[in-house]
Amino acid sequence: MTPSRGRTTSSTAEAVGAQIRKRREQRGMTGSELARRAGLSKATLSQLEAGRGNPTIETLDALAIALRIPLNDLLTRDTDPGPVLVPGTDLAQNEVSRELLRRISSGHSLEIWRLRMPPDTELAGVPHATGTVEHLLVATGHLTAGPSEGPHPLAPGDLLAFAGDAPHIYRTGTEPADVTVVIASPIVT
Repeated sequence: MTPSRGRTTSSTAEAVGAQIRKRREQRGMTGSELARRAGLSKATLSQLEAGRGNPTIETLDALAIALRIPLNDLLTRDTDPGPVLVPGTDLAQNEVSRELLRRISSGHSLEIWRLRMPPDTELAGVPHATGTVEHLLVATGHLTAGPSEGPHPLAPGDLLAFAGDAPHIYRTGTEPADVTVVIASPIVT
């Protein structure tokens, strides 16, 4: 990878550079450490983080492996959906009930996870790719979850959607919790 001379930086190069720097800093790594782990020179990494490089897919893959993240995490752009809390509703006796809880637009890759947590447990969520939104639907138990700086108390039936590209937590109290987690990540085209 060689930096292009005389060219202005592209918004894609800037976005990729910002993701490399953000992910490196989230993991508490120095530029020297990341460059060494990825097999790059410090100057090359510096150019990439500044948005002034034209990396090959192999270079980005080496960086993703060194950062222990999917390659897609380096190719996404920042968005902030903000937390959305949909409280659970009471079920009417002897009636079928259907409720639209959240619509996820096209252009996303979806993963559905089941999270089971024992009592008195805290789990720190590592930030996902930029633009990722996590959706939590509580089946049983109570927990506090969401962005680290402002988690929400959740009860059975509650749905919480929040930006998964920032630090987040899941914490149970005195009872276990069973939660369906849907992770919607933007598809890079």
